[in-house]
Amino acid sequence: MMKEVSGDILQTTAAAIVHGVAPNDHFDTGLALSLREQHPDLYKDFRHFCKVHSPKTGTAWFWRDAEGARVVNLFTQSPASGHGGHPGKAHLNDVNHSLKELAKLVKEEGLTSIALPKLATGVGGLDWEDVKPLINAHLGGLGIPVYVYSTFVKGQKAKE
Repeated sequence: MMKEVSGDILQTTAAAIVHGVAPNDHFDTGLALSLREQHPDLYKDFRHFCKVHSPKTGTAWFWRDAEGARVVNLFTQSPASGHGGHPGKAHLNDVNHSLKELAKLVKEEGLTSIALPKLATGVGGLDWEDVKPLINAHLGGLGIPVYVYSTFVKGQKAKE
């Protein structure tokens, strides 16, 4: 069940937060930056993962810390074109494949709920009307709450 909510995704009660990134992303804008600030080890582990595994767009990487925080990083955006550059735009095909990977991860990890922003529509540059049907198609049948934070309100807990 997908439910659009307004609030601060960092205050979610969902079992995991999901967000879109690029391979070798710097986590220096938007939700990625907020997650980096809240979970410094996430970024450190992400950098190590990218260096060791050279992830491709259309895949996903699951992260968990010792306190139980869980974040799913969906590789929805093209990598930066050069060292120190900003990630490229997202592509619907990569979002589609990443969401397939997310559905598998939800089942494998036994996640009981997930929260995500309007995936790939910020820095990724995609139109929400194109992305929303993909989320419904891949996550709608999982039988868990899927909270889409459609409007960010810093510090405000959403009515999930």
